[in-house]
Amino acid sequence: MNRPETNLEAKVRHAISKAKEILSLDITRKSFLKALAAGGAFLAFSSNRAKKAFAQSTKPMAPRVKRSVITNCDLAAVTGEDIEKITRKSVELLGGMGKFVKSGDIVVVKPNMSWNRTPEYAATVNPAVAATVVKMCFESGAKTVKVFDNTCNDKKLCYENSGVMKAAKGAGATVLYMDDWKFAPAKMAKPGALMNEWPVYKDAVECDAFINVPIAKTHGLGTLTLSIKNLMGVCGGSRSQMHWELEKKLAEVYDFVKPDLNIIDAYNILTANGPRGGNLSDVVKKATVIASADPVLADCYAAKTLFNVDGMKIPHIKFAAGYSIGKGDIAKANIKTEKI
Repeated sequence: MNRPETNLEAKVRHAISKAKEILSLDITRKSFLKALAAGGAFLAFSSNRAKKAFAQSTKPMAPRVKRSVITNCDLAAVTGEDIEKITRKSVELLGGMGKFVKSGDIVVVKPNMSWNRTPEYAATVNPAVAATVVKMCFESGAKTVKVFDNTCNDKKLCYENSGVMKAAKGAGATVLYMDDWKFAPAKMAKPGALMNEWPVYKDAVECDAFINVPIAKTHGLGTLTLSIKNLMGVCGGSRSQMHWELEKKLAEVYDFVKPDLNIIDAYNILTANGPRGGNLSDVVKKATVIASADPVLADCYAAKTLFNVDGMKIPHIKFAAGYSIGKGDIAKANIKTEKI
C-alpha cells in the first residue's frame, strides 16, 4: 500500500505542475525577458522597501516622556456593584481623566487580556472596566484610543474570549494585534540596564497618554501581578528569558514606558493558580477599582487590602520602589476610599 502524500510533497507536486503549465505557453523570448526584468525590478523594489521598513522598526527608541500631573490624592479606591460607576469614581477622586488625557491625544489603554479565558475566571481584565476607561479617554478629548496586549495564549482567542476586544471596540477604541514588525529595541536611560535593546511595542512609547489597566491576581513566580507586572504585555522577545532577574526587568520596563495612570480592576480577583486561572473557586468578588499614578503605592495597597500581603515583601514591587518609580508607604499616602 502506498503511503499518504505529505503536505510538502503535495506542494512540490503542485509547483512542478504549474511550471510545466507555464513552459507549455506560446511565449516569445523577448516577452519572457521583459516579464523577467519586470519581476526582478519588482523584487528589488520590494526588497528595498522591506529593508527600509525593517531598519526603521529596529531603530532604538528613547524612553517615553510623560506629562507632569498633580492629582487630588495619591490613590483612590472605590467599591460598589456597578462596575462603570466605581471605575469612573476612582478616577474622579484623583481629579478626573482630564488630568491625564488632553484634547487631540493619542492614548494607549493597556489591559491584561493575556489568557484564553472568559471574564468570570478573573484571569483577564473585566471588559466593563476596559470599556469605561476608553469612554473616559474620549470624553476627555482623546483623538484615538489604542488597546492591545502581547498575549500568552493565541492572541485572537484571548482578545475575543476575554470580552475586552468587543467591549473596547464598542466604546470606540482601535484594538490592535501586536505584530512583530512594530517592535523596536528599547534604549534604556540608565546604564547597565538588563532590558537595554529589548524589543518593546512602538505604540506603547509613541503616545500622548498611557493608561495601565491590570487585573488583581496571584502569580506563581511573581506572587501577585498588578500594575508593574502588567507592563510585560508591551514587550516582545522571549518571556521565559524575562523571568531571569524579573524584578529588575519589570522596573526597567515600567520606567521606560512611564504610564500616566494605573487603574486596577479588582471587581473579581484571582486568589490562587494565577496568572492563568481556570477554576471558579479561586475567584473572589471584591467589587473594587483602585486608581493611582503611583504604581508602587497602587500595588502595595492592592496587595494589602485584597490579598493581605505586604507589597514591599514582593521582590519586583520592592525593587521598583528602590528604582524610584513610586513609594510604598501606605500609612503616609493620601488615600481616598469610597463606597457607592
